[in-house]
Amino acid sequence: MTATLPTASHGAPALNVLKERGQREVFCGLTSIVWLHRKMQDAFFLVVGSRTCAHLLQSAAGVMIFAQPRFATAILEEKDLAGLADANEEIDRVVGRLLARRPEIKQLFLVGSCPSEVIKLDLGRAAARLSDVHSNVRVRAFSGSGIETTFTQGEDSCLAALLRAERRDANAPESLLVVGTLPDVVEDQFARIFEALGITASFLPARRDGLPAIGSTTRYLLAQPYLAETSLALDDLGARHLPALFPLGVEGTRAWLWAAAKAFGVERARFEEVIGPAERRARAALGRARERLQHKRVFFFPDSQLEVPIARFLHRELGMELLEVGTPYLQQTHLADELSALPTDVVLSEGQDVERQLDRCRAQRPDLVVCGLGLANPLEVEGFTTKWSIELTFTPIQGFEQAADLAELFTRPLLRRERLSV
Repeated sequence: MTATLPTASHGAPALNVLKERGQREVFCGLTSIVWLHRKMQDAFFLVVGSRTCAHLLQSAAGVMIFAQPRFATAILEEKDLAGLADANEEIDRVVGRLLARRPEIKQLFLVGSCPSEVIKLDLGRAAARLSDVHSNVRVRAFSGSGIETTFTQGEDSCLAALLRAERRDANAPESLLVVGTLPDVVEDQFARIFEALGITASFLPARRDGLPAIGSTTRYLLAQPYLAETSLALDDLGARHLPALFPLGVEGTRAWLWAAAKAFGVERARFEEVIGPAERRARAALGRARERLQHKRVFFFPDSQLEVPIARFLHRELGMELLEVGTPYLQQTHLADELSALPTDVVLSEGQDVERQLDRCRAQRPDLVVCGLGLANPLEVEGFTTKWSIELTFTPIQGFEQAADLAELFTRPLLRRERLSV
């Protein structure tokens, strides 16, 4: 089913959005565990699911079991699904054994691979009970179900679960909270910039257990565009969102940092002094990529929810022509500035009806297709040049220093196609 609805945000011109509800081709929310467990170095993710879930995580993470990774799957057997076994006793036993073997774990996440009606276990209640039993470990639960989420929403659910158990702190000092998983190298770069600007900043998720005090004096910047549930949880704690472009490319990074600087009273001259050298290097580094990508036509299939800010970067900084920008969910509040920066004639689609989108893609014959793994190989066989969108979630792409690396992710497939052409 497809419907066309107008949308406008923060004074932006109305954009026609195709609302599509049909067959989808995306990974489930369990995939987010791959980058979350690398970031949160004292956390363990216990998936309650099937053998298929275990194989997915094993393959996606590329970690051998004997390496003792910080994730595992409590596999549901037929007797569990039939309600013949006490699932709560089983999860208590598994968690007790896990924490006895891995005393370094300070955070434990119970991750549902399916809704509680399917797995016959309320993981939220199980987490609360286990937190009382294991008082030195923070136990939380969230859903990674592919029925309910796309793969980046797993992170949103995880961070929201952390925050929901917190209380508003009336004595919280004035500070900035950067929300959304960032590679360590990017986080360190931003931390140095905020320190140079005189802004006290912390990051969520943190590398080690511990949340900063959050209250009405807390301002937060979203580093990722798919954190709607997390943002609501922060609002409930009294924190205030700083709307801005997302820190992708030079333009996005500059606007994102300025939103924080302005909120904390940093003078414009000081801001320019701090970011100037990195911004100039980034602009110069983008020149080569722009020569190759300018006037190339790109089509986005919905996959990661990064599509809108990436499209803005490709169009405004590299001169690419946007044919269609598809995204699983269009978070209009958080993407208001991004939507305003897109050309008014761009086609936006929310949700997925994969056959219809394939038809539109084939009819327009783009120079580059950004899509999920399941669509990339078939489209390559048809002669299209593709970019795996999931790579954007595993690669450091935020900030000035990574702007050229982000551009290179899109020049590389075109170069490969040229070299393979006979």
